Order: sequence, then C-alpha cells, then structure tokens
Amino acid sequence: MDNFDFYKGKNRVLLAVDCIIFGFDKSKIKLLVFQRKVDPEAGNWSLLGRFVESDESVINAATRVVEESTGLQDIYLEELRTYGAVDRDPGARVVSIAHYALIRIDESNLTSVEAFNAKWFDFDELPSLIFDHQQMVIDGMAKLRRKVRYRPIGFELLPEKFTIPQLKTLYEAILQKPLDRRNFRKKILSMDILEKLSEKDKSTSRKGAYLYRFNQHNYEALLKEGIHFEL
Repeated sequence: MDNFDFYKGKNRVLLAVDCIIFGFDKSKIKLLVFQRKVDPEAGNWSLLGRFVESDESVINAATRVVEESTGLQDIYLEELRTYGAVDRDPGARVVSIAHYALIRIDESNLTSVEAFNAKWFDFDELPSLIFDHQQMVIDGMAKLRRKVRYRPIGFELLPEKFTIPQLKTLYEAILQKPLDRRNFRKKILSMDILEKLSEKDKSTSRKGAYLYRFNQHNYEALLKEGIHFEL
C-alpha cells in the first residue's frame, strides 16, 4: 500500500527552505539576495530558496539551495524558524523553514555569485524583498546578534587569519554599537581561544598588527567548564 493512502483526502501543503546568507567584507555586514526568475514576483529581489524534495531532509535542502545558488560549499548553516502564514505566498499554500548562513566574503565569491544572478548588499542598504523575506532577514539578524554573545560563530565570517581590530570591527557591525578597544582586546585574549601567529597584517600601517586564528579546541574546553562567550 502506498504510504500516501493513509492520508488520502488531506490537503497538500508545499514545504520550502529560504536561506538568509550573511557575509562580512572587513567593514560591513552584507546580505546575499537574488532576482527571482519565476512568478509570482518574477524579477524582484528575494532570499535564496527552493522547495524541499520528497527524498531529502530539510537541512540537506537548505545546503543544496546555497550550493546551487552560489556555488559555495562547507559553510556555517543553521535553522532559524518556520514561517507558515496562510497567505505568505500568493502562488500556493507554502510553509517555509528559514535558515541562516555565514560566509567569509573574499574577492572570489564577491563577484562569482553574479553568475548565479545573485548580489551582495550592505545590510543597511537592502532592497525591498518579496513575501515575508524582509521579516526573515530581521529575525535572522536578531538571532545572529543574540548568538554571538555566547557562541563564537562570528569567526565564520572572518578569514582563517585575522587581526584583533578586524575581529572588533566585525562584532561592532553585528551588534551595531561601538566596543571599547582596550576592554575588547583584554576580554578576548583572556578567554585563550585565539592563537597568536608570527605573521603581521601591514595593510593598514607600516608597523602592522599581529594575525591570530581561532582555537576551536580551547573554546570547546571552556564550554565544558561552563564559560560563555560574552563580550
């Protein structure tokens, strides 16, 4: 017997995933959106989304969306929440499970996404988005701001090697507030989750600033001790 026979006569609801893709370009938080190719709302700006196939999990669908829409792989991706208003999509009864992703923006993926009809926008200069995607973005940013206060996911937006001023700029961009330079440096170094390198970044000054990288092992050890990443 076909499994669907058990639910014969029940209404069908389409299930989709939409991805809020955040990036950081060394100074500002950006969001990746694309111009929708199909109706309804063809030609307007949208988050990256697809319908979930019958043979895949929701997280696999979200991963597929990001890869098919950007060419990017192995990125930080996490479920945000479900959006199920009856009239959210004029095309059909669609429930969407939104996810947010964090991507390090470099010269290659800054331009390569254009081949997928996508574009990076500064977070404070976003165009109008279709359906309830604007609310998804608002919710995604709020989740990101909450989470960086107790988990170091902000490191997903930085290159592997970074300076403390670059890290501070990132957190100021996410939290939308200035952070005291000395206090930030003292706090972040006291956690012992950064590994200081012998290399320097001399792109902003002749003297340069030492480069660091995130130490995942030390961070996990701190978590077991009950220490949180609160700046």
